[in-house]
Amino acid sequence: MNTIEELLKLLSLEEIDLNLYRGQNYQSPWGRVFGGQVLGQALHAAYETVPENRFAHSLHGYFILTGDISKSIIYDMETLRDGGSFTTRRITAKQNGKAIFNMAASFKTPRPGLNHQIDMPDVAGPEYLKSDIELYQSLKDSHPKLFKSLTNEHPIEFRPVEYYSFLNPSKEEPYRHVWLKAKGSLPDDIRVHQEILAYASDYNLLGTALLPHRDVAVPGSYFMASLDHAMWFHRSFRIDEWLLYALDSPSASNSLGFTRGSIFNQSGELVASVTQEGLMSPFKK
Repeated sequence: MNTIEELLKLLSLEEIDLNLYRGQNYQSPWGRVFGGQVLGQALHAAYETVPENRFAHSLHGYFILTGDISKSIIYDMETLRDGGSFTTRRITAKQNGKAIFNMAASFKTPRPGLNHQIDMPDVAGPEYLKSDIELYQSLKDSHPKLFKSLTNEHPIEFRPVEYYSFLNPSKEEPYRHVWLKAKGSLPDDIRVHQEILAYASDYNLLGTALLPHRDVAVPGSYFMASLDHAMWFHRSFRIDEWLLYALDSPSASNSLGFTRGSIFNQSGELVASVTQEGLMSPFKK
């Protein structure tokens, strides 16, 4: 998947019956359904039944089973509430008749009110940074398999503020900052931008929880998988403009890593917040 047009097509769903939709899969290099894809598709399914003047302000999802990328996913959308200001939906993603993911999402009409936020971190801007693919070029000749696994083409460009070497792993503090932006322009529809940000928000979370353990959790030694994912949309934004993903991991224990993310636009506005817990389990020898 190389272009933003391909990503938009992936997040769009086929309506197969009332409140039932079918989605296809990103053929991920790690061979499992990507959690961000399911988040974006589930949000799209919910939006198919939400009034046009209401927009997502929060979603909470659980990854139940590993998805099979060779089979399409059925999204079963359930109406929980259509109130005066809020709309609530529950979406269950299924394969082979079994739930692999479920999500509740809430939508509301925009209203003015009290306003405050935390400050945006003071980090280098994207214009001063290289993309992750450019940073990995040094691995191309010496470690071609690792290079190939890290540099698959993608419709989202990531420019990390901090670069952590794969060849000389060392313990790091559990903080990370990454600029991200869709490669190409998008329509003026906040629904589309929210769906793509939900997709992109699943990147870098578990990797941040792994930073203090890089001396033992070398690539290929641990099984990593998202377990649950929550997201709040605070303000309008465009994902075809640079956004800063500021991540920190307060805790890892019981084979689980917990990570938080704050997403800012270049004007310093906090546009979204993310939390995720994921499995970080060593492979059995």
